[in-house]
Amino acid sequence: EPRSAWCCLAWTLVVVTMNSLVFFINLLLMFVIFTVVLLPTIVVVYLGFQCHSRVLHSAARYCRSILDDNSSSALIILGFVIMSPLIVVAMAIYCSLARRLHLFMCFQPYSRAMYKGVKWRWYEEGGLCSCVKGWNTQVKAWV
Repeated sequence: EPRSAWCCLAWTLVVVTMNSLVFFINLLLMFVIFTVVLLPTIVVVYLGFQCHSRVLHSAARYCRSILDDNSSSALIILGFVIMSPLIVVAMAIYCSLARRLHLFMCFQPYSRAMYKGVKWRWYEEGGLCSCVKGWNTQVKAWV
């Protein structure tokens, strides 16, 4: 049966809050994974830009003794070349982890806020994000 207007508004806020929390947990997980996997690219490109004479031209000892403009350019190019495969690896790691933890199944439908008697999706499946119950064999994800 449909909820009253105020009750529907309150439950909508609960569902929106829960879905927003799940979204930010997914975003934080993605940020951590991408940062760790892309760290070699970040370091190589940063060193290349830091030591190039036309960009930052740092006075650091390694810039004066080891890296000249040609090697700095090579570092910049190398960093951008290895970025593409590392992005693919990071996305595969994130998708695999999200699938294993059932992160996308934690989002709740808004029908929970509009109608009385609608159970939480995770309640029917045995716990928050299906962690208590065994694997759901009907869920397929292509990575």
